[in-house]
Amino acid sequence: MKAARCCAPPRGEVTANQPRPAVAPAARERQDPALAPIPGTEFLMGTDNPDAFATDGEGPVRTVRVDPFRLSPHTVTNAEFAAFVTATGYRTDAERFGWSYVFAGFLPAELRRVSPRPEGTPWWCGVRGAFWAAPEGPGSTCQDRENHPVVHVSWHDANAFCQWADTRLPTEAEWEFAARGGLEQRIYPWGDELSPAGEHRCNIWQGRFPVRNTAEDGYRGTAPVDAYPPNGYGLHNMAGNVWEWCADRWSTEHSAVYPRGPEPGTEPDDLRVVRGGSYLCHHSYCNRYRVAARTGNTADSTSGNTGFRVAKDG
Repeated sequence: MKAARCCAPPRGEVTANQPRPAVAPAARERQDPALAPIPGTEFLMGTDNPDAFATDGEGPVRTVRVDPFRLSPHTVTNAEFAAFVTATGYRTDAERFGWSYVFAGFLPAELRRVSPRPEGTPWWCGVRGAFWAAPEGPGSTCQDRENHPVVHVSWHDANAFCQWADTRLPTEAEWEFAARGGLEQRIYPWGDELSPAGEHRCNIWQGRFPVRNTAEDGYRGTAPVDAYPPNGYGLHNMAGNVWEWCADRWSTEHSAVYPRGPEPGTEPDDLRVVRGGSYLCHHSYCNRYRVAARTGNTADSTSGNTGFRVAKDG
């Protein structure tokens, strides 16, 4: 079973299987990040909306239960990830492989010409030297984006950060329940209108994808992690900005209670769920910024529009 690739392409074939570095344990003096409490309850997960992608397994609508947990009000920032790297010396998958995917529109013409593009999604370029601290490749920096989401991080990288920070990735069910913000079966975290009263509520593509982005919502690329009003649980940017890794392995077969994704061996182990859409999503191609929308990618894949937020029990 293949996950829809949507905006974030898979890494593809690699030439070396290098061991990942061990991660230092969480420092004893490290304080818990400020996480928003999310109540445990049953809720209606998924959608039967005609705009849904049936092959993504968005439906059927089913009743599931989540236990109380805590979730970061925003995705992990560049500043937070830099602290992790400084403390542990961790090298991300993008650094180990030597490249990552960057949106072609962010690159100078010369770099676009020499960077390979994946079949089917030619707006991406595999840029050598692109990684979290150089998000557009050699010569770029994230120093002016410390409060923006860290990108070019794989599922493995996100889990390494969680290990260090004494947190974990949210399950897909937790993510969707939290994204709904207490609303039931609404399209977006704030309701059913994408831009109520003309107000932009998320960072997605404006204009004609992929050739013209008017940036009417304020941003061509990533936005600050606390941009736009939070949802009913105090969570920012649960739609758009960057895709967010979840703990679950990808499947379109759903458990009715406490869904955690398929057990190892029932699906390819390297396919993981990502949620929320990104600044590249547009209704003409990828309207997966809806709260029930989902896609998946290989656990070693990295791109300039994929990040994560952290969770903790209770």
